Amino acid sequence: MFALVVAFTMSTVLSASTNPIKVEKPSSISTQISDLLAKPGFEVDTQVDANVTLMINNDFELVVVSVDTDNEEIANFIKQRLNYKKVENTNGQKTFNLPVQIVPGE
Repeated sequence: MFALVVAFTMSTVLSASTNPIKVEKPSSISTQISDLLAKPGFEVDTQVDANVTLMINNDFELVVVSVDTDNEEIANFIKQRLNYKKVENTNGQKTFNLPVQIVPGE
């Protein structure tokens, strides 16, 4: 009986000390787009808002359909950074709207 208790205790301790494998979740489209738009390389004095209409083509690339903003520099920046960049985890959604805010640096 004692040997059975020791064997059970040892098997519980050994299985509890294993390192679980961490599976990294694929990032969402908005997170991928946020990463693509990070560090624009220019300063803005005030917050600039834009509504971006995007499409994902058959090669899983972003295609900028339109950028609705009054600031032409921001519109060009968004188009240059996003057009034909590959994305992952599209979940079958082909066209979507995304609000973008570019805020002054601190």
